[in-house]
Amino acid sequence: MSAAVTVRVPAKVNVQLAVGAARPDGFHDLANVFLAVGLYDEVTATPADALRVTCSGPDAAQVPLDTTNLAARAALALAERYGIDPAVHLHIAKDIPVAGGMAGGSADGAAALVACDALWGTGASRDELLAICAELGSDVPFSLVGGAALGTGRGEKLTPIEVGGVFHWVFAVADGGLSTPAVYGEFDRLTAGTEVPEPAASPALLAALRSGDPDALAAALGNDLQPAALSLRPSLADTLAAGTAAGALAALVSGSGPTTAFLVPDEETARKTADALLASGTCRDARVAVSPAPGATVAGRCVTASGTA
Repeated sequence: MSAAVTVRVPAKVNVQLAVGAARPDGFHDLANVFLAVGLYDEVTATPADALRVTCSGPDAAQVPLDTTNLAARAALALAERYGIDPAVHLHIAKDIPVAGGMAGGSADGAAALVACDALWGTGASRDELLAICAELGSDVPFSLVGGAALGTGRGEKLTPIEVGGVFHWVFAVADGGLSTPAVYGEFDRLTAGTEVPEPAASPALLAALRSGDPDALAAALGNDLQPAALSLRPSLADTLAAGTAAGALAALVSGSGPTTAFLVPDEETARKTADALLASGTCRDARVAVSPAPGATVAGRCVTASGTA
């Protein structure tokens, strides 16, 4: 008999993504205000004969099942740190849009890390888990902590942010994905020869989050990668226009895209906006969610009959 551990982990939206000029190492300094939203993946870790990744759910066929998957890399990193054989089956139940700028892959990495930590009983501290997350990728630490936070550096250095209310969102899922490196490359091309300011969090945006005021937050939303995403995928402008026309307070590309995010005043407007977006034909799905949401959380443990699940 052996235990299986399931961890639930949220998507994110960048309510502000301020991007600095490219650094010598190719990365960009960021002021990245993350808000976790209630769309979730679940990762279940079960003892196995060898490391194995499977996936189910929307667009599961697009998810890599080898060691390029952040869930697999998380298991390998934790196992190496504690001298454990990484013989585990990781099953990812996808509900976060794949390659959509909502950190689905990063979320799976954080969830796998928490699941393997619980399964193997490593007793890793929060700081140790966050350090591994930072090694895995810039968005992975936030997927672990959830809520709201300011990410600086590459986005991995987190400062928690107080949120004073619930915000309602609609997310329009586009056909196909957008490569994050390609979007940053286009940002570099579009800003070449210009003075790119040092990224900094907007005081107005932080105040809007603290107050829980959707109108104030709508006025302060910003994404420096949006022009690059629109340059690579001009059709996203039609999606942004359709959501705004349907009653959204504000619209923006989520992270590097191509998912677009619409801040709405309430649940009823969220449903109407989602319906209008689907009817517009400018996206293939529209999802309603609220924020903030908790980070990676153990959602269940069960006992299986075999250690080779």
